[in-house]
Amino acid sequence: MSNKAVLAESLVVFAVALLVHAAVWDRFSWCALALAVQAFYVQFKWDRLLQLGGAVFQFRTAANSGLLPASMVAPLLGIVMKERCRAAGIVYFERLGVVVASAGMLVALFLSVLAVGITKPVPTNTCILSGVAGSVIIYTMKHSLTVAEVIEVLEVLLIFVYLSMILLYLLPRCFTPGEALLVLGALSFVLNRLIKRSLSAPEARGDPSDFLLLVAVVGAVLLGLFFAVLFLFLDSGTWISSLFFHMMTAVLGLGVLVPWLQRLIQRNPLLWLLQFLFQTQARVCLLGYWSLLAASACAVVLYQNAQRSSGSKKHQASTATRKYFHLIVVATYVPGLVLDRQLLHLLHVAAALCLALLLLLEYVRYFRIKPFGQALRQLLSLFLDERDSGPLILTHIYLLLGMSLPVWLFPRACAPKGALSGAGALVPYSGVLAVGVGDTMASVFGSTMGEIKWPGTKKTFEGTMTAIFAQLIAVALILIFDSSVNLNSSYAWILAAVSLVSLLEAYTTQIDNLLLPLYLQVLLM
Repeated sequence: MSNKAVLAESLVVFAVALLVHAAVWDRFSWCALALAVQAFYVQFKWDRLLQLGGAVFQFRTAANSGLLPASMVAPLLGIVMKERCRAAGIVYFERLGVVVASAGMLVALFLSVLAVGITKPVPTNTCILSGVAGSVIIYTMKHSLTVAEVIEVLEVLLIFVYLSMILLYLLPRCFTPGEALLVLGALSFVLNRLIKRSLSAPEARGDPSDFLLLVAVVGAVLLGLFFAVLFLFLDSGTWISSLFFHMMTAVLGLGVLVPWLQRLIQRNPLLWLLQFLFQTQARVCLLGYWSLLAASACAVVLYQNAQRSSGSKKHQASTATRKYFHLIVVATYVPGLVLDRQLLHLLHVAAALCLALLLLLEYVRYFRIKPFGQALRQLLSLFLDERDSGPLILTHIYLLLGMSLPVWLFPRACAPKGALSGAGALVPYSGVLAVGVGDTMASVFGSTMGEIKWPGTKKTFEGTMTAIFAQLIAVALILIFDSSVNLNSSYAWILAAVSLVSLLEAYTTQIDNLLLPLYLQVLLM
């Protein structure tokens, strides 16, 4: 990636940070700006380490480090969550926003210090800048967080350090430093929250769907770590190992994860899930409709593989073909957002279950578990691109995460009648707009009709303009079909948000399915 593209990407991220700072204007927004400045300088050190092969772990090489855009996601998200919940008078979630922002800043600062520490010769100016930014962040945390919140932030940092050492060793070339920061930082926070909730008093409970998400994510990851260590000593491709895999998955799922979830929600999880899924006729119809869409996605995979002749082993699916799945996901999420708007519970639960299922299927493919492992390898190899350079195929999981994160992170308790005011009403649609509509239109129209390229990238001006226009049309359709959305004349802000995120899509080399929805959610909130 050229320096021009990196600078343009950085300008977009700084513009987002400045917009949030102008809207919030408190000590945390100042800290976010300080973090952005030091991350801007440190990411060039990471880029140099990646080019020279001097990084501690093996990162994905077809992209830059992406430290700046990744460093700003959690701090900005925590800041806007804090402000929304403070305005709604929900103190618990206001303080949670403070913890999210502080933990995000500290984890990003740790990754920056790591890069500076392993760079030879030591960059003196960057060290000074990182020290100043770190001092500002720590000083702010000292005067803003309680002792319990400081301990929680340090716990997240500690979990992040250990997860990074384990997963980056087991999964070489699967992440850039920025993607590792996003994924492992989020996983560290989720694991810490689950541990704290499990140890809290039984009366201090929350929404069962939130606990299902925590247990599903942590359980699926721990299951993968268990089998990764086990199959270091066993051949995973034999029938005996495959049988052991299926038996242990059932034992750990039914013997550990289900009782764990039962302790958290104080009821039988399986009975609660069945009752929840079939609670109303609209939900039953949605489940049937989603099943048809899942079958159609499988049909696309089988058809594309059938089209591949035996003599063309290197044939890969085109960009337009891969965007079929984006359209299928849009068709999945929009009815769930419009028809089951009541706190978005059904989509929340269904997305958590799908994430656990996709991770389990990826384990079957990666470990070549019989009878489906080898077949999955052959079927999915058609859809690989340069981002799948590691042992795991994660792009389809990132697509699900990009569409689901705005639903999972939507501050339901701080939203009167299930919807925020103004542009915030579009927050649950962030994934649909940024990935399902914007990214799809940019890729399809840019690759087929684009001629004017953005400096330093393969993306085109025509694709970006089409993405912006398509997202504005999608917003107009949402206003027509979703009566709970009331923008309160915040159209200029929506145009600015959509334009900035589309520009970020044009210049970033990170996983856009993961990054774009989060930035759009920050701006809309």
